[in-house]
Amino acid sequence: MEIESYSFGRVVINGKVYEKDLIIFPRRIKENWWRKEGHELNPEDIKEVLKEKPKMLIVGTGAYGLLKVKEETKKILERNNIKLLELETKKACEFYNKLKDKNGVILALHLTC
Repeated sequence: MEIESYSFGRVVINGKVYEKDLIIFPRRIKENWWRKEGHELNPEDIKEVLKEKPKMLIVGTGAYGLLKVKEETKKILERNNIKLLELETKKACEFYNKLKDKNGVILALHLTC
């Protein structure tokens, strides 16, 4: 998957435009990713991620970094040996694009704030 561009509320991946939060798995995209609490990442928000058992979860925290990963979520990721990287969404997209091997990496993007 290649992220072609990101701007507030909009990301283009492999030529397709997305305007709602999403999760990029190695072989698919989960569109319209909703969280229990809009600007907090709770454990139940990443159930699908945990099932995939990635090496790394990159969280795009929004254009201004308003999405916060709760401590409980961080601990669950740690217990599952999943490295967490929290970056503002633009930086998260840039980091993801630079990865040579995206297998074992999941990118969860909050597209707005």
